[in-house]
Amino acid sequence: MTDDLTGEAVVDVGPVAHGGHCVARLDGQVVFVRHALPGERVRIAITERTKSFLRADAVEVLEAAPGRVEAPCAYAGPGRCGGCDFQHVDPAVQRELLRDVVLEQLRRLAGITWDLEVEAVSPDALGWRTRVQFAVDPDGRPGLRRHRSHEIIPVDRCLIAHPDLPRVLDTSWDDDAVEAIVSSTGDRLLVTDASISDEVEARVDGVVARDGTVRGGRGAVTERVGATDFRVSGSGFWQVHPAAASTLVAAVLEGAAVSPGQTVLDLYAGVGLFTAFLADEVGDHGTVLSVESDPGGSRDARRNLHDLPQVRLVAETVERALRQRLLGGTADVVVLDPPRTGAKKAVQGIVDLAPRRIVYVACDPAALARDLASFAARGYELTSLRAFALFPMTHHVECVAVLEPAASRQG
Repeated sequence: MTDDLTGEAVVDVGPVAHGGHCVARLDGQVVFVRHALPGERVRIAITERTKSFLRADAVEVLEAAPGRVEAPCAYAGPGRCGGCDFQHVDPAVQRELLRDVVLEQLRRLAGITWDLEVEAVSPDALGWRTRVQFAVDPDGRPGLRRHRSHEIIPVDRCLIAHPDLPRVLDTSWDDDAVEAIVSSTGDRLLVTDASISDEVEARVDGVVARDGTVRGGRGAVTERVGATDFRVSGSGFWQVHPAAASTLVAAVLEGAAVSPGQTVLDLYAGVGLFTAFLADEVGDHGTVLSVESDPGGSRDARRNLHDLPQVRLVAETVERALRQRLLGGTADVVVLDPPRTGAKKAVQGIVDLAPRRIVYVACDPAALARDLASFAARGYELTSLRAFALFPMTHHVECVAVLEPAASRQG
């Protein structure tokens, strides 16, 4: 029962759920509990009430589950920084939780029963995040926000931040945000509208305003995957784990199994990461159509891919490019890496191209599951699935799914 005076109660914690919390029940009502593990008995403090469920923090562990560890970060825990979900969980157990979430989403939203292991990628705990946006409080102190709150918690150190990031936390800022970036080649960039002292500017290779205007030094960083370099302007999209780009390229190429001379679509292509390697696979007589609507990403892609004659860049939304037949009538392989909301509006257009294989890179398992259900309704079934722990200490997980026409598999 709930203590109405304190808003606290004792619950038995059930399974992990998508979003970094576990499910419990209190007086018949669902409670989403953070800072807990399945199988634990904890005292909770209720943080939010709705008609259909409660949200709560575990404020005392009465019976701990295997896998619980002391959080390495002083800012982790109830009521504090909301940037991490699993600081209290051993990394190997974190991957088990991520696996359970992926499989539950597939089962519930797509009716798919599957099995997989979430693969570790080094570094698998701390010091991995190469791009961090810090909020700044009214006193100019940088920090991170509480979970589901605009309140800023000033911090003097972020343990998941890459150690080579530009120093931000020892400076006062006259802006409400500042983003720190370090690339795989060691380029360091700040993205902010704040005034920058000579001392701060000397620490970095460039300072960029949030509208993309270069304010000092370089306006972009160079990212390197294997022997291939990519320009990424300002706060343009690039995977934040230092090993993510190479890991995903390898998984996509394995899943796509492209042959020389084929036609491949790279949808939501960003600065051209997958396009560059797919171009090598199709060779001089193949074609890769690289589709990206973001103006900054498109500009970077033109620079990154200018020496690949087999690549055609399409600066348009994926949905419009498919609807207006800008990508031709057929494709051998389609690769897509949509935003967190998924590719719902593009599914029918992709199927209309009748690809022999679709490779779907997903950063949200719920959106992936919903889209897999849409593809299945149109005759494409899941044939391979890999998952990678590219965001240690958080509930985020990256998946690479391969789909093929069900009829061809039966044949």
